[in-house]
Amino acid sequence: MVARIATVAFQGIEVLDVDVQVQMTGGLPAFAVVGLPDKAVAESRERVRAALHAMGLALPPKRITVNLAPADLAKEGSHFDLPIALALLTAMDVLPADDMARHLALGELALDGALAPVAGVLPAAVHANARGLGLVCPAAQGGEATWAGGDGILAPGSLLALVNHFKGAQVLGPPARPPAGGAARYPDLADIKGQETAKRGLEIAAAGGHNLLMVGPPGAGKSMLAQRLPGLLPPLEPEEILEVSMVQSLAGALTGGGLSRQRPFRDPHHSASLPALVGGGMRARPGEVSLAHLGVLFLDELPEFQRAALESLRQPLETGRVAVARANAHVTYPARVQLVAAMNPCRCGYLGDAAQACSKAPRCAEDYQNRISGPLFDRIDLHLEVPAVSPLDLDLPPPAEGSAEVAARVAAARRIQSDRYRTLGADGLRTNAQADGELLDKVARPDDAGRRLLVEAAERLGLSARGYHRVLRVARTLADLEGADGVARLHVAEALSFRRIAPGRGLLGSRF
Repeated sequence: MVARIATVAFQGIEVLDVDVQVQMTGGLPAFAVVGLPDKAVAESRERVRAALHAMGLALPPKRITVNLAPADLAKEGSHFDLPIALALLTAMDVLPADDMARHLALGELALDGALAPVAGVLPAAVHANARGLGLVCPAAQGGEATWAGGDGILAPGSLLALVNHFKGAQVLGPPARPPAGGAARYPDLADIKGQETAKRGLEIAAAGGHNLLMVGPPGAGKSMLAQRLPGLLPPLEPEEILEVSMVQSLAGALTGGGLSRQRPFRDPHHSASLPALVGGGMRARPGEVSLAHLGVLFLDELPEFQRAALESLRQPLETGRVAVARANAHVTYPARVQLVAAMNPCRCGYLGDAAQACSKAPRCAEDYQNRISGPLFDRIDLHLEVPAVSPLDLDLPPPAEGSAEVAARVAAARRIQSDRYRTLGADGLRTNAQADGELLDKVARPDDAGRRLLVEAAERLGLSARGYHRVLRVARTLADLEGADGVARLHVAEALSFRRIAPGRGLLGSRF
């Protein structure tokens, strides 16, 4: 007889069915796990053996074969411990096969039989619910599984408690759903004095979902501005909360079982490697760009990042997803992020400052900013110059307008965009930054004066086709912030003021 237990494997955000099969036959005692297991899965033999011993059970002196089907799919992670143990107990007639067939299981076993948390419980629960199966997971993650809906969730603290439940000696109640996170809390824009132009750029970026680059000397407030962008964005919708939480669950970053209403804000250090940014490694885990899905990815000291790591962001910024291709895996993660980058104008950071003049200007600035490729610059809609804050600005009282007032205007502009794209049948679009091609020409075509200005500016500034379209997107957002039906010359002019001057002519209008 072959005992079977259902479980799952993960390939990126995709959840794949795995059938754990156990067969006991005569011959010399052995315990083999086959089906392309990685090191963690192969070591499950010892954890399962120790957990059964802690329950007072011993493996029979037979040849035991555990097959993880399909055999050509790589199996990674410690969550196979529990289904292997349950399949063994079913083969030993300790557990009823009929009950086991109605559940999908995942969890890591400690040597004393306790169940330890594993990554991916939320997407596994969604998958089990879609298949009409119950779910068995560690007690620490029972609350997380409840967000997928459905009945039949068992979250025991140990293997012994689960066995007693199926044998009728103990009853495991359904896990309690943890309270949803309270209202999201973010730093307030009112904390920043001065920098009115930068605040205007931040509002435009929030309203249209545009990527943003801030250039300025050290201490100008670039990081403070970036940290306040999530507070200007609309609250996450319920389906967006689930999307964000599923990525965090796969990364093992969803703690306490509660789903957060906070917009993700990720700010990796500039020493981050390519796999750390876009995902990959031995198990093709999600990178920072995926952990920031539907939120903000902040890259401070942009030129200090590895060039290959920055170039790897070009495709995710365009498509909203990242594909990690390896010899043994090809996985896809969502990556619909808003990129906010910050950098100094030159290596020393004080280009143009008469008091701390750069001694190597203009060559210092040219070499420093040439570390970033033109195609990456081209994917950034808004380029802001953030000057140093003067002592007079610091002595002013706090601004009257904070994040709440700006967020209200942003929310109104976002509603206009949502209604527009829903009317046009483009339900998948959330912001103007996602519009492209024929749709962009339909919704952002400027009036005659605006069109003449845009064509002339594109020729003089050397805008690429992508840069041309990004000016249109920003202009459409500016019109939405005003509540205007069409894009006028004034909107095009302001959108052009946020574009980077062509290489060799300076950045943001400043000569190197």
